[in-house]
Amino acid sequence: MDTFKVLNPGPYVTIQDKGRFGYQQIGVPISGALDSYAFHIANLLVGNPGNCAVLEITVLGPLLKVLQEADIALTGADIQVKLNSDPVLSWRTVRVKPGDLIRIQQVKSGCRAYLAVNGGFNAPLVMGSRSTYVDGKLGGYKGRLLKKGDILSTGEGILLKSPRRLPETQIPRYSNAITLRAIAGPQDDFFDEGLETLFQEEYTVTDKANRMGYRLQGPRIKVKADMPPSIISEPTMPGGIQIPADQQPIILLVEQTVGGYAKIATVISSDLPKIAQATPGVTVRFDRVSLKTAHRIYQEQLHQMTTLAEQLANQ
Repeated sequence: MDTFKVLNPGPYVTIQDKGRFGYQQIGVPISGALDSYAFHIANLLVGNPGNCAVLEITVLGPLLKVLQEADIALTGADIQVKLNSDPVLSWRTVRVKPGDLIRIQQVKSGCRAYLAVNGGFNAPLVMGSRSTYVDGKLGGYKGRLLKKGDILSTGEGILLKSPRRLPETQIPRYSNAITLRAIAGPQDDFFDEGLETLFQEEYTVTDKANRMGYRLQGPRIKVKADMPPSIISEPTMPGGIQIPADQQPIILLVEQTVGGYAKIATVISSDLPKIAQATPGVTVRFDRVSLKTAHRIYQEQLHQMTTLAEQLANQ
């Protein structure tokens, strides 16, 4: 079902779902929505199953013409949205009708916004996912960023009986200073004073920040003198903090599959949405936690999402 026509695509808008799992060994990354919280809430608001595809919007959004009636919701970055000439609030549903224009403008805070529609955005399943991997020309809309003139179709969805909105207390606020909880390792034995540096000092997000990873700038993190400057390349996972030759940390994200530098620590999955919403200039501190604490935080997050799903379904 053709639902939207792209009149202006914005600089970096892609179709994403949870991601593409099980193919990293052949060089195909996970991809998927960087901010898992905003992604899941967007789908919950419009009544979709958890893995329906959405639009991930980076910094500046598209101008879309509505071709058929639908319920939409925008989550994530604080971003100005207008339906025709009327402002629209994020983190709640809006009913759109044929001929309407959706203008998603520039972010005020945060970096990425997520547009969900009832039924989800339709795209071919490639290796079990609709997510776009632009560098590999896989998934999404012809494996690429959206372009002017594209027609976006949606799956079969049911219009909501009443509008939905996320409670204010559950809406994230995006700050210019964030703290990321991390577990030491897997190559923390390559470091001694470097570990103290990472967990005590402050770093800044540079302009080298994308879906592969975020390069930070700050005090140098030194490898032990008796350790090699690199390791045999091995699989990587989102959240790994890699220390390359310049001794400046890189937080690896969803479009990296292997790495040949020691990873001093790993950002816990529950905190990855924070770095996904960071823009150049944001300051970052790391808080060391145990694996047990990380598991507890993850379980608490799962419980929170289950509770929110029930609350939204009853609105």
